[in-house]
Amino acid sequence: MQLINVAFKQIQDEWDNSKFIINHEDEDIHSANERRLSELIGDVAKKLHTGRSRNDQTVTDTKLWLRKSIDKLLLRITKFVEVLVIQAEQDINVLMPGYTHMQRAQPIRWSQWLLSYAWYMKQDLERLLEVRKRVNILPLGSGAIAGNPFSINRQFLAIELGFDEITQNSMHAVGDRDFVGERRVERD
Repeated sequence: MQLINVAFKQIQDEWDNSKFIINHEDEDIHSANERRLSELIGDVAKKLHTGRSRNDQTVTDTKLWLRKSIDKLLLRITKFVEVLVIQAEQDINVLMPGYTHMQRAQPIRWSQWLLSYAWYMKQDLERLLEVRKRVNILPLGSGAIAGNPFSINRQFLAIELGFDEITQNSMHAVGDRDFVGERRVERD
């Protein structure tokens, strides 16, 4: 295991320094990494693939990337809301015309207008958290399609990788991409 970890650190350095060479035989990132690992440490690298399929690895990678992206977006939206709240507090006494049906209506506070956007953002945060919950289900260990013949502790993998739960059906796990297509419904 230590041999694999040391070699993977080298591979990570190659990726980080744009020195990793992708061959035309590499089907995807997983086969490229496995090939390079074999070049560095020989046949022991094939153990890396035990209990895994590129099918479940690809879905897992997509979920990891999406989860990280959602977390970044959640943080940015939260900071934006904080800025709106601070500005609203500072400008509490600033008045402006309110509009309805594209006509001037009642006077409103600038802070109320700012905070209306904070409420939109709060709803978007809630939607993103719902999507994140659906994304954060681990497919790894599902195999190519029909499950995994090895005694893989998927609960342990889920904890190690920060997933909340594991998928319950291997075919669904490797075939599902609905979580990628989820998006918020556009406001009228």
